[in-house]
Amino acid sequence: MNQAALHKLIASQKGEQGLEELFQLRLATNLTLIKDLFFSLYPEEHFSETFEKLLKKLPKLFKTRPEILKQQDIARLEKGNWYQSEKLVGTQLYVDHFSKDLNGLVEKLPYFEDLGINFLHLMPLTTRPKGENDGGYAVNSYDKIDKKYGTQKDFEKLTKQLREKEMYVMLDFVVNHTSNEYPWAKKAMAGNKKYQEYYYTYTDRKIPDEFEKNLPEIFPQTAPGNYTFVPEMNKWVMTCFNSYQWDLNYTNPEVFLEMLTNLVKLANLGVDVVRFDALAFLWKKMGTISQNLPEAHMLTSLFRMCLQVIAPGTILLAEAIVAPTNIIKYFGENSRTGNECELAYNASLMALLWNAIATKETLLLHKSITNIPQKPKDGTWINYIRCHDDIGLGLDDRFIHEMGWNPQEHRKFLLNYYCQKLAWSPAKGMLFMYNPKTGDGRITGSAASLLGLEKALEENDTALIDEAVAKIIMLHGIVLAFGGIPLIYAGDEIATLNDYSFLKNKTKKEDSRWVNRPYHDWGGVSNLKSKKTPQSKVFFTLKKLIALRKQLSVFADANNLFLHQTNNKHILVFERKKGESNGVLVICNFNTTAEVIDGSFLAKLGYLKNQEFKDLITAKKTKLNSGFLEIEPYQLLWVRKMS
Repeated sequence: MNQAALHKLIASQKGEQGLEELFQLRLATNLTLIKDLFFSLYPEEHFSETFEKLLKKLPKLFKTRPEILKQQDIARLEKGNWYQSEKLVGTQLYVDHFSKDLNGLVEKLPYFEDLGINFLHLMPLTTRPKGENDGGYAVNSYDKIDKKYGTQKDFEKLTKQLREKEMYVMLDFVVNHTSNEYPWAKKAMAGNKKYQEYYYTYTDRKIPDEFEKNLPEIFPQTAPGNYTFVPEMNKWVMTCFNSYQWDLNYTNPEVFLEMLTNLVKLANLGVDVVRFDALAFLWKKMGTISQNLPEAHMLTSLFRMCLQVIAPGTILLAEAIVAPTNIIKYFGENSRTGNECELAYNASLMALLWNAIATKETLLLHKSITNIPQKPKDGTWINYIRCHDDIGLGLDDRFIHEMGWNPQEHRKFLLNYYCQKLAWSPAKGMLFMYNPKTGDGRITGSAASLLGLEKALEENDTALIDEAVAKIIMLHGIVLAFGGIPLIYAGDEIATLNDYSFLKNKTKKEDSRWVNRPYHDWGGVSNLKSKKTPQSKVFFTLKKLIALRKQLSVFADANNLFLHQTNNKHILVFERKKGESNGVLVICNFNTTAEVIDGSFLAKLGYLKNQEFKDLITAKKTKLNSGFLEIEPYQLLWVRKMS
């Protein structure tokens, strides 16, 4: 009998006592790994008593978990890797920009059901400073809902509705830092040395200056450097992000114990997926850039192993927007199950798709993806073309060199292409955090504006409007078919343009990421029925693609994605395959002109019969002309194997 079946049997026969027995079983299963991880971070000769505190804390935290969520945990263990299902499609949103508050969001759930969305990533909902707060990522609390969104009861009402509709919710756990208004920071400023040791605090600049020799600047324009002087305690504190975000000192094991409690409180609100924010930064070490350190991986794994004991139905997402070879490591080192996060952002795919749009070529995308080590079978990606954040250019310099390009000049071209520095470019994006010392920068903008719709509408150019719509559909069609959970930023499904209203808000105007965090256009939604506008074309096509995805079991993530080379640099082809007879071939043209590929390529893979193929999107069979398949500019094909 496997562990999931054993869990179900015990829980069904023994009720509350059975749940307690299952907790003890999970603890026994994970205890050796928890102990090894803890003492790898915190040497046993100094922290054996702290480890005993952890062992006493775990059953106490388990007792705080609501009964309905304990039962859900059992059901999910029985179900297996629910997060790899082809039926999951997500969206990301700011509640106040989408529906004003949580009760409004409950009322809008039919909108998601109509589109086919069943996975919601809600941006931070907990209390935060009233002024600048990094979009809620400067936290004053980890579980108290900010009153502008509603109450904890309102959130629990939402999660109850989501469970009934078999929908899932993801919230952020800001694991790297707190705001300077967090209770620990306030106590530290008041002189409490215990809480000063919860952060990296120093009486002079000697150690900070040594750290600064290697630490990069995250926000060089608005928050240069990595330390802030706090006059209230007459000390310097590490602030890698903004001056009001204090980095937590995880070399102090008490911080881990406290944050584990905060993690469980968040999970107990009914959260299905916890997004570990900025986890690459968790461990700081002098002489390094303090990102992606082995200790950060061990700490993430320790969080996961403890959470599996307490709330095994809740899973973790790695928010690690780092180099492609580093992203994969946040699933963990175990080739089968991993031991860190079940989910990770596919930031590499995102950056490579935007590169392909700008260059009209797919060779760098193909080369990069095929050279990333395969993820563990029990992990999966979050695939997206953009999120609430900026678009970074996390491309591998080695592969850029192999393309014959200069990496620095190529990144400069991409910034110029998307940030209105090239008159011929259709993109209308904005530059974010440009660092003149390094030439590095990032891109902001809504998908529609970056893909040319805003400029095309301004110029009233019908051909360019159609081209922009095709680009929007093609990129979303790729992430809907790629291996993992597709995530659509709210508003992109109706081709929402840049929102420049942030420039009039003194707390937001220095942060151009707000240009791609628009208020939802409910007026535009009410006009979708016309079906002739760019917005309706995007909406109804994405709705169709989502429904198709859910019908095709081959889109469930089982490491069953295969990239194919066609010898045409403008064409991207990948296959989702399940056995010899069940497969879907995804074909895209990134060029502004029609391109062709040899039909024998499709025939060899089993997608052509009597010179005919079937496109699932149009539900039509098409016969090849002269043995070649012609793909229109920015056309997306989902081709089914011919029986």
